[in-house]
Amino acid sequence: MLTPPRTVVRRDGGLYALERALQRRGFRHVAGADEAGRGACAGPLVAAAAVLPEGRRGEIEGLADSKLLTPASRERIHDEVVARALAYAVVVIPADEVDARGLHVCNLAAMRRALASLTTRPEYVLTDGFGVDGLDVPGLAVWKGDRVAACVAAASVLAKVTRDRIMVDLDERYPGYGFAEHKGYITPEHTAALRELGPCREHRFSYVNVATVSGRDGQPPRSRRPAAGGPEDALFGDLGEPRFGGPGDTLLGGPGDALLGGPDEPMERSGASGGTVGVALGEQPRPPAPVGEDVVMEGGER
Repeated sequence: MLTPPRTVVRRDGGLYALERALQRRGFRHVAGADEAGRGACAGPLVAAAAVLPEGRRGEIEGLADSKLLTPASRERIHDEVVARALAYAVVVIPADEVDARGLHVCNLAAMRRALASLTTRPEYVLTDGFGVDGLDVPGLAVWKGDRVAACVAAASVLAKVTRDRIMVDLDERYPGYGFAEHKGYITPEHTAALRELGPCREHRFSYVNVATVSGRDGQPPRSRRPAAGGPEDALFGDLGEPRFGGPGDTLLGGPGDALLGGPDEPMERSGASGGTVGVALGEQPRPPAPVGEDVVMEGGER
């Protein structure tokens, strides 16, 4: 039996080389998946997936890892991806679900849900950094995938822009923290605001810095978030205020757009290019993970 020759992808082949190589091997629809907000201590975790067309239509000028782009470039490329993609999907996981289930579990579930929501079924999946189990198609985890594969870079931009828009909206709902500037990541200004104001609903109480200022650092990660209606709810202001990004909420396309749905199932909306946006609610909770999974991840902005 003859084995097919190996496919060699050169490092200097450019952002589209890996996808083109897979397409030459018969995998026409290659999906990329990435997330934004993993290292933030406030706001949601957002995952996205995208399938770009073959050929020149799938080539987007200036496409790169979202962290390397200016905000204006990200917005432009985001709109290009939405217009050109064969399919795209964005999934939003609220802060309280990150606390309840653990960061890594939510990260995998969000990317799995985003990939499953694509209206064009992928034949191969590329993910940034680590693999995603539970998929029925072959895939590859690519180190710094958002700088190596165009579809992963496209997903990175979708996730980053969506999350940034949410954080700008949250800045109006919870003034004083500077969410519009640092997007919920750990900066000296954010740390000072946390010490002065205490955490709000959109902070992740399973993260050490938030648990410390809330006085709940001695408790296990899963129990650090105050229960709704408990005495600590004074931290959160008016309990009658609708929650943003909570279970049942669906983020639409524009800045600050939110459609509130019912608590039983997520709502989804398909765009002209086959995009769907929703909140991952169908996953069953898994056993608690080790405490180390929930400690704050310091580092640069995602």
